[in-house]
Amino acid sequence: MQIKPRQHLLDMWQAVARHSFDGGEWSWGEWGGCSSVADAERLLCLLYPATEIQAFRLDTPDVTEPDVAKALKNVGDVGDIPARLVEILGDFMDRHRDENGPVFAGGHYFAPADPRQQLSAEQRKADVVDSYSMSVSLCLATLAFCQVYRAGTRRGSTLARIDRLREDAGVRLTAAMVGLLRSFTVDVVDIASDQGQALARLLGRGRLSDRQVLQRFQRRFTSLRAVITESLRLGLDADVRDQLRDERRLFECGWAWSVVKGAPEIDLAPETARAVGGQPQGVARPVPYLHFTVVALDGIIDLFSERTLVLGLLTAEQQKLSDALRLRWELTQQYWSAIARFDDDVWPLEDIPWRTTLQQLESEYFSLTVVSVLVHDRMRGPTSDHDLRRIIGVVERLAERGGITGGASRAAPAIGLHSPGVTMPLLGSESLGPAMTWTMNDFSTQLLKRTVQLCALSRDIPSVDRLHRLAETILDHVWARRIKEGEGVGLWDDVPAAHPPAPVRQGPLSWNLTERVTECMVAAHKLYDQPANPSVQLSQLARDTISEAAHLLGREQEEHPAPAPRSPQGEEIRSIEADLRRARQLVEVQPGTAFALVLGVLERLDSLARARGV
Repeated sequence: MQIKPRQHLLDMWQAVARHSFDGGEWSWGEWGGCSSVADAERLLCLLYPATEIQAFRLDTPDVTEPDVAKALKNVGDVGDIPARLVEILGDFMDRHRDENGPVFAGGHYFAPADPRQQLSAEQRKADVVDSYSMSVSLCLATLAFCQVYRAGTRRGSTLARIDRLREDAGVRLTAAMVGLLRSFTVDVVDIASDQGQALARLLGRGRLSDRQVLQRFQRRFTSLRAVITESLRLGLDADVRDQLRDERRLFECGWAWSVVKGAPEIDLAPETARAVGGQPQGVARPVPYLHFTVVALDGIIDLFSERTLVLGLLTAEQQKLSDALRLRWELTQQYWSAIARFDDDVWPLEDIPWRTTLQQLESEYFSLTVVSVLVHDRMRGPTSDHDLRRIIGVVERLAERGGITGGASRAAPAIGLHSPGVTMPLLGSESLGPAMTWTMNDFSTQLLKRTVQLCALSRDIPSVDRLHRLAETILDHVWARRIKEGEGVGLWDDVPAAHPPAPVRQGPLSWNLTERVTECMVAAHKLYDQPANPSVQLSQLARDTISEAAHLLGREQEEHPAPAPRSPQGEEIRSIEADLRRARQLVEVQPGTAFALVLGVLERLDSLARARGV
């Protein structure tokens, strides 16, 4: 199916409004409030497009598009929608706050490692990086929405409610940023240890000895190791810095699943510290997870987006926290990008599936998370066309191994990627009670998002065509999994619809999947919103053709008397001149359109010549 982000988002908004609003009143439902992650994902389905896409704006009722208003008719009239959103967002802030400040509970997204055991209520209240990251995105979107909406309303009660929401969103944003800072970790390992051997095998791929791996690791990461070791802003333990100085050791960096055990508290201004509340004791082992690292990277990038900077959404103190997070973002990007492409001949990434080092888990999902890092890395700066084609090759293989392309024979072994998904033990959670796990079942939507983002970042036309075709195929798969009947019609997730042998999903709607599809459509909008990639060959052909047309037009005007201004022939000449000017304007950015215009000019000039018997 075609990627039509506007129409698909409108369909999704209509489904969200039908499911969540009853006579204009928001209903959290049975599972609402159980997980700050799920509730944030649900609200971002509405707020993310509304603050990222001009045509979907809801903060200024006078400019709300008719089709947008129609999709949200269950919410109310266009004048009611922004006020309702303010109330709902305020309710979210209240639900996920206790007497100490904002909370970031994983809730029902946590599961016991032993299905015979039950997690306690306290365990389900544990903070998780997914919630920190989602809260960063949600709070920034909320602040942007409130800033514009407040400027256009004069009602005192509404202004007061907006101001309270802005304050609550600001406090939650600060708390989420603090949580992300305290969840970042650097894990130093000896190459002789089990974890070190796993990393050496990952990097060497059976082609390099441990000594060769260590030598290459030293060369590649000398500068990065120095930055991490010497940067006091990272707040690393002195023992970790000392271990990092030993170049005979390997290391990994990124985000654990929650606040790391023993993580120091972040210094805040007294007033901010009171609003944020006590910083929780860390429980997570200081081990980076690829999944939580990519989740953190996705949220942190919103802190230095154009919207955040232009609207001035961050306070001075939040800007300092943002700078600290950006440092970690940059270091992590550089590290995992280099790990993925450690050997120029055969990238570790190209050996699918990726195997994690400490837990020795392997899955196509982990390969996809590494691809996600490379996509972020491409956002930082250009990548060679050769590297891009290698990344596209990996993405295409992941789509095949995930049962999305390659026919029914590929689908059956891949069902586990989609249902129940890939499960990871949360190291350190056993200190709270029964050991906990976290499951990721968003393989298809993550694959779609990264494919669309690569398409937007690429300037190589054949690569763009490959990515566009792949994205349409993945969207077919994702769209087939929309719920067709019962609760949540038009939302996600119905895996058996795409993979009939898969078990029927039990439990609540997957706001995780629905929100990820929303992100994909916003990314697709940005893809279509940017200029098309001009073809160098077509540009030259268009310029040559324009030159010929300009010469023939000049000869026509030189050899024949000027027609009367209002005669049909005079109108034709003016139309030809206008098309030729338009072709010249477009030749650099839309050479195909310019070429089509000038072909029409040549055809009409030839018609004039034939009419005179030339």
